[in-house]
Amino acid sequence: MTIFRTAEAVSPKHPDKICDQISDAILDAHLRQDPDARVAIDVAGGHGVVFVTGEVTSKAKDIDVAGIVARLAGKVEVIEHIAAQSTEIAQGVDTGGAGDQGIMVGYATNETPELLPLEFVLARRLNKKLYERWPYDGKTQVTIKDGKVFSVVASFQHATQPELAAAVGKWLDAEELAIVEGPIELHINPAGDWEVGGFDADAGLTGRKLVVDNYGPRIPIGGGAFSGKDPSKVDRSGAYMARYIAVEYLKSRNAQEVYVYLAYAIGHDQPLEATVIIDGVREEIKGYDLSPRGIITALDLKQPKYEALARDGHF
Repeated sequence: MTIFRTAEAVSPKHPDKICDQISDAILDAHLRQDPDARVAIDVAGGHGVVFVTGEVTSKAKDIDVAGIVARLAGKVEVIEHIAAQSTEIAQGVDTGGAGDQGIMVGYATNETPELLPLEFVLARRLNKKLYERWPYDGKTQVTIKDGKVFSVVASFQHATQPELAAAVGKWLDAEELAIVEGPIELHINPAGDWEVGGFDADAGLTGRKLVVDNYGPRIPIGGGAFSGKDPSKVDRSGAYMARYIAVEYLKSRNAQEVYVYLAYAIGHDQPLEATVIIDGVREEIKGYDLSPRGIITALDLKQPKYEALARDGHF
């Protein structure tokens, strides 16, 4: 049976990724002063205006939200509307419970050095390579057929079709994971060359590239966004822990593919589900502290390191 698999990646200048980076840069700014800050920042932007909203309870002072937006989005109008975290939510988190309910999915596979799906890795590697030359808004998409590259889509602002096609061809020749047999379909700036991108062309929103942030469409996701959330929110910390556990099981069992499922209830410190599926065989996860505090300690999640993850990939 023929198997097609497709994944996409977006550049750091894509409108949604700009919003993710702003959200996480604001989080980082708080964590630098107050590692225990409670932060949940959402950003919507486009066409000269950026709206920053959410909840923050923190001892940090003089956070330059407008300066962060200007650094990442350029000269835009900034509308800031941030409130404190709800005391009713805080009462469950203060005792060590999860900041919300949610389901987290972790994944690892032995098919790439990154332990991530092949089509996802190829799309991301190509995107990073093209962004080095064209540091603007852009997207890539790779389809593989039975493990070999079948088609490539590349759209980048300020790149001409001949230039971009040549760059994609050069990357395919050099990329060791890209197995190519015979001609492949190339869709290079398929709507035509374009000069207007980013917030000038489109609006963006924090958390709108969830599948890109996770593992590509082949792997299910829990549904919660990462960016803008401090690690008391298990949407983020639980997803990171699920990936960590999946990688450990993959290596320790010499497995081909591992899925991890965690589920939480708001205010409770232990998961309602902790399942690992190792090459199709289900087990209960044991030997890990899966409380939010345990995860934060194990993965050192109070460090201001999140803007870089929003930019270059969480896993």
